[in-house]
Amino acid sequence: MQQVGPRWAASGAVASNIALMCDAFGPVLARAPKAGVSVVVDLAYGTDPRQVLDVYHAPSVPAPDARGKPVLVFLHGGAFVDGHRNKTSEIYSNVLYYFARNGFVGINMEYRLAPASAYPGGTVDVAQAIEWVANNAHEFGGSAQRIFLMGHSSGGAHAASYAFDRDFHSINGSGIKGLIIVSGRVRADVDPRNPNANKVRSYYGNDEQLLEARSPVSKAQDVQIPTFIAFAEFENPLIDVHCLELASKIASATGKSPRLLYMRGHNHTSIIAHINTCDDSLGSEIRAFVQDNLISANEI
Repeated sequence: MQQVGPRWAASGAVASNIALMCDAFGPVLARAPKAGVSVVVDLAYGTDPRQVLDVYHAPSVPAPDARGKPVLVFLHGGAFVDGHRNKTSEIYSNVLYYFARNGFVGINMEYRLAPASAYPGGTVDVAQAIEWVANNAHEFGGSAQRIFLMGHSSGGAHAASYAFDRDFHSINGSGIKGLIIVSGRVRADVDPRNPNANKVRSYYGNDEQLLEARSPVSKAQDVQIPTFIAFAEFENPLIDVHCLELASKIASATGKSPRLLYMRGHNHTSIIAHINTCDDSLGSEIRAFVQDNLISANEI
């Protein structure tokens, strides 16, 4: 990480550096704790083959009370056109193993990809998955009233788009208690400095006049859902800028900064791949964010 970090965003290096991090973290995560966690895979929340999810839960870990465990729904990254909820045999399942071990029901959500499913396909998938979780979380010890939504990279864009756009909410609201954005590309940018600009176009379209309206950051002031934002010192180009812009928009709308975490020494991949290792800096902050919001809502 120390060697790769300073050259993370060098010309043409991002893809190879992501692969390098996955290879490096694989053996570490293979030794990470997973005991006591049950996994139920390929549960359909829609009709498309990619509209499936996996549930991670630890029956021996008690819920905080009779209302059930908090539920964390996780969306992987992949620059809108790539990716899978199991990027490798260890990544991204590490995220859900960690939260299941720590008293959550973890949902590893798959979604449709561009160009076959362009905007707002990812947001629609999140809406359907949240509805499925609300209806089924109790079967795994989870509470439909304690759902938190988390996304990494382009998954963060889809998560934020759902959280901040009322058009995709049910008549009862978003159904989520909080939003967790980790290195999210929350602005639909086609800036030449973004090596994935063409992939952004594949999802959001070629009409640059629509990109602002379709960017999650442009809607952040409209729906005041508690939000936690984390980003790495060494990010894919402009992601740190977009995360800070999102934080500024939320602060302006609410009069208070959202919870923020700057992950010094980490990069765009390690920020998610390190979860469920001995480095608990991000995991503990997310758990504190959840706890604080359950307390403030008189849920605990």
